[in-house]
Order: sequence, then C-alpha cells, then structure tokens
Amino acid sequence: MFSLFRENLRIAFDAIRSQLLRTILTVVIIAIGITALVAILSLVKALENTISSDFSSMGSNTFNIQRYEFTTQRRGSGETQKVNPTIRYTQVRDFEERYTYPMTHVAVSFTGTANAEVKYENQDTDPEVTVLGTNENFLENSGLELAQGRNFNQFDVENNNNVCILGSDFRNGLFKNLDPIDKTISIRGTKFKVIGILEEKGSTFGNSQDLRVLIPIQIARSMFTAPNINYNVSVKVDDKQLLDGALDEAVITFRNIRKLAPVEENDFGIGRSDDLINQISQISGYLSMAAWIISMITVLGSSIALMNIMLVSVTERTREIGVRKALGAKKSIIAGQFLMETIIIGQFGGILGIILGISIGLLISTVANFNFTTPWIAMLSATAITIIVAIVAGLFPAIKAAKLDPIESLRYE
Repeated sequence: MFSLFRENLRIAFDAIRSQLLRTILTVVIIAIGITALVAILSLVKALENTISSDFSSMGSNTFNIQRYEFTTQRRGSGETQKVNPTIRYTQVRDFEERYTYPMTHVAVSFTGTANAEVKYENQDTDPEVTVLGTNENFLENSGLELAQGRNFNQFDVENNNNVCILGSDFRNGLFKNLDPIDKTISIRGTKFKVIGILEEKGSTFGNSQDLRVLIPIQIARSMFTAPNINYNVSVKVDDKQLLDGALDEAVITFRNIRKLAPVEENDFGIGRSDDLINQISQISGYLSMAAWIISMITVLGSSIALMNIMLVSVTERTREIGVRKALGAKKSIIAGQFLMETIIIGQFGGILGIILGISIGLLISTVANFNFTTPWIAMLSATAITIIVAIVAGLFPAIKAAKLDPIESLRYE
C-alpha cells in the first residue's frame, strides 16, 4: 500500500512538472482566495484583540456616564445624530456629592489637551502629549496599573497639589533612563512633581496610550480653559451583583441633575465596558462572515480552474491511461493518481495563500499597532477548504480517467 501511494505521488509530481505554467496559474488562483480569507480573519481578530484589551481591563463591573451612547441614534429615515449637551464640571461635582450608592467609586476626568509639550531641565518632548485632569479614582476605574510610585490620594486632589503621573514612554524618552520619581517637570509653565509611572499600554489606532500625563483635576481646569469642555464620569462597583442597581441609581441621579422631566429621554449616554466588547464581537462576526463570502467566491472560481486543468490533463494523457490499463492498472488506481495530483495542487495553493495571508495581516497589524495573534482557526479552515476544493474539483476528472476504454485510449492520437 505504501509503495503504491509513493508511486502515485511520484507520478503526480511528474505530471505537475510537465504542465508547470498551468499549475502555477491554478495555484495562484487558489492562493488568492485563501489569502483573502486568512488576511481578513487575521486582521479582524487582531482588531478585536486590540479593542477588547483596552476595555476589558476596566472590568465588567464598571460603567461610564458620557455625552453619547456607544451606538449612533437615528431619527426617522435619516442618520442625524441626536445632539446631547456637554457634561459640565458643575454637573459631575453634583453627581459626586449626590451619588451615595454603597460600594461604588466615582472617577471624574477630562482631556485638557492632546498636544502639550513637557519639559524636564533642558529637555522637552514634541508637542504631542495628552494631559488629563483626574481625581484619585481614575486609575482604578480605568484599569490602569502603576509600574512605579503611587496614585493620587484625596489630599492631592482636594488641595490642588502640583503632582503628576506619567505614561511609560517618558521613562525612556524625556528622562533618558533616569528614575522619574520625585523629578520635576513643566507643562505650560506650571511645575509638577512626578509621583508615579504607569505600566505600558501600547497604542490604539495610532494613538499612544503611554504618552500622557495625569494631573489633579482642579489644576487641570485652571490650566485648560477651553469652552464647552466635556467631562467623563466612571463608576466602579466592588460587587458585580450590585452593578444593575448602581447603574439605575446613577441614571436617576444624573437625570435629576440635568433636570429632565419623567417623560423626557436621557440626554446623556450610559456605557458599560462589557456591552462595548459584545458589540465589537458582533461587528467582528459580520466582518468574518464577509471574509468567508469573499473567499468562497474566489475559491469557487479556483475550483473551476482546477477542474478544467485536470480535464485537460486527462485528455492529454489519454494514451498514457490506455497503456496503464493494458498493463493491468485498475480503475481505482487510475482515479487515485489523478485525485492525488489535484490534492497536491490544491495544497500548494493553500500553503501559498496561508503564507501571504499571515504576512499581510502581520504587516497591517504592525503598522496599525494591532495585537496580532497567530490565526490558527483561519489556517486550519484554509487547509480544510483546499482539501475539499481539490477533492470536489478532481473527482470528476478522476472518474472520467478511470472510465476510459483501454483500447480506445491506445488508439487516441
């Protein structure tokens, strides 16, 4: 049995070499479909990993009060988004005072600027640093961890201490591998003492999460006075079982602060991190489905091309088939030879498509700073598809070759 398999393998490779150009074209056609499948599935998974990692660190027991919901609100047949008023500082302060749900922690923050310049002695950064004003609960509610130093405490925030927490990029950038703790930096002429360094978070969609400075919120408000600043409120519940009750209480409290009548809709959004992750997974599912549809259309074309080349091969080797049958070759042996040849061509296309698909996915993920992981499911799916395509495309030519009459085949010119 093994010697017969080895002989079929040798014959298949000899036939492939004899019609190399057609084989290469068929392999390329198969590879295009597999490349599309593997590349798109790789990118979808990398995108999902990147976004999910950013929000999953917040935990499933955290929710935000924000200006808008995660999804766009549609009105009528158009796509006009409902315009909600900004969340002002007086409102978040009222919320902090009124919201007394047990076992909860309220974080308040806002982005002062995204293009600040940070100075240390005679060194400075490019004007691309994000400065956030926060209170003492921001790190915990955002799922951020400290690599060095300490977090803000209530005394720092209430007394407007000039202290700050830096992203991890400053350690190897502005400070040139010096220990930043207790060093003094300057932002817009205001000096801050460094009390903490955040752990590395990487980038999301090209925006670095490690090139930012956190300062007490009151100091930030005095430094950044742009009109209509929108503030963010985050609530973390210690016991997840209390999350729904805490969320309902937060909605009621903020509706009262906004002075909304009972019949009026909320003019703010509530965002739960696990809800967003579920939405991302749903969108990823649609993208994966699109990848499958695109690849299946291409693979269908490649299967037709593969069947065509094998039918041509049967026709060209009619006399050879007659000689083999005259020497005693059974129908199953003849069919097995052609089926083996088809499977080999299909696997060549699959391997090339997998290599190209992973390369494209890795390249785009690297450029976009996505969390790329090896797409094992896509690779296994691609391998299975090429085997199925090869069997389906090669079955008819193999049966046709096996049914040829040996006498008529020997007469074929």
